[in-house]
Amino acid sequence: MAQLSDDCFAFGGPMMSVDEAVGIVATRVTAVQDVETVSLAQADGRILANDISAPLPLPPFTNSAVDGYAVSSRDLPQAEEKTFPVMGRVQAGASASEAIKPGHAVRIFTGAPMPQGADTVFMQEDVRVEDDGKVVLPAGLRSGANVRLTGEDIAAGTPALSAGRRLRPQDVALAAAFGLANIEVIRRIRVAVFSTGNELVSPGGRRAAAQLFDSNRFMLIAMLARLGCEISDLGILRDDRASLARALKAAAGAHDLILTTGGVSTGEEDHVKASVESVGKLVLWRMAIKPGRPVAMGIIAGTPFIGLPGNPVASFVTFVHVVRPTILALSGATQQPLIPMPVRSGFTYKKKIARREYVRVSLRAGEDGVLEAVKFPREGAGLLSSLVDTDGLVELDEEITRVEPGESVGFLSYASLI
Repeated sequence: MAQLSDDCFAFGGPMMSVDEAVGIVATRVTAVQDVETVSLAQADGRILANDISAPLPLPPFTNSAVDGYAVSSRDLPQAEEKTFPVMGRVQAGASASEAIKPGHAVRIFTGAPMPQGADTVFMQEDVRVEDDGKVVLPAGLRSGANVRLTGEDIAAGTPALSAGRRLRPQDVALAAAFGLANIEVIRRIRVAVFSTGNELVSPGGRRAAAQLFDSNRFMLIAMLARLGCEISDLGILRDDRASLARALKAAAGAHDLILTTGGVSTGEEDHVKASVESVGKLVLWRMAIKPGRPVAMGIIAGTPFIGLPGNPVASFVTFVHVVRPTILALSGATQQPLIPMPVRSGFTYKKKIARREYVRVSLRAGEDGVLEAVKFPREGAGLLSSLVDTDGLVELDEEITRVEPGESVGFLSYASLI
């Protein structure tokens, strides 16, 4: 487990900005060191443990990029078309039996190695085959056309994949092209997830009239799964400080991160803060963010703790900006900043200065074809429908106080956030 000092998240300011929060997490969380080997089929989404350099060039041999006819550039037709005898054929996976003869062509297929002496390929759509089997090639093709040279993609020994990379399908494909059957990755981050509150009951249970089915826990579990975590669903903790403290302390020893939702505000029945302080150290993050201001973070027996708000939209937004970078830091992953896509505002909005806000929007094409962000018609951090029925969030930086229709705003799709 990653063991952190009790003051690693210490912050002296009255209200933490989003950038300060991400910066503290990225620089002060110690990554786990455990490495495991997985097959290519299991590598997607995992964090690469070691750099990979190209063990061979890609492509490993010079080959044809098209189906067609290979010739030597010395024989290329210049002013008018020219007829060539065809001296053989080379299919993908086979090799030419002999070097190309002057004034001859070789029938060749995509991916097949170029015959010795040949360096240019005419596409089959551009040629004419005569009844006697000879091929007529047009004038004007440049030397080297339609040929993939050895190592033109990646030269042998070139750094190809860096440690800390969160592997994507295309990264796995590159490793496969190198002939690697297995890859060393950081082991999955182990996360304990609780919900807190007497008002909650798990789906499938018996709900009293004044209770709600617990939805946040399952949203967080799904988001953690997309980040490749190993998740312990530890259910609902009731509003009792002693039992909360015992459960949190027990979870610390076997996990890299403890994550709760609810109970982190300042009400009389919000017991998470006091429970954490009784078994560890907590720095309450009052982040300058909407939705999601009440966020708690601390250390319990060397294990980081994050307490998210109970409202589902606030929990979603703060997960993206606090939990996600923490998971990436714990796994040694390279932190990639979230880059909003510019779209046109289709709404009017007012906000406070010095606070970052996230507006739930859907995208539509305007009459001129430009993508336009349409605000969800209702406010409220408790509206699950506002997450389900929208495409993402418009990010409004701290210095912005007003948005008008037609202005450019930054859009973050939900797909880019997890």
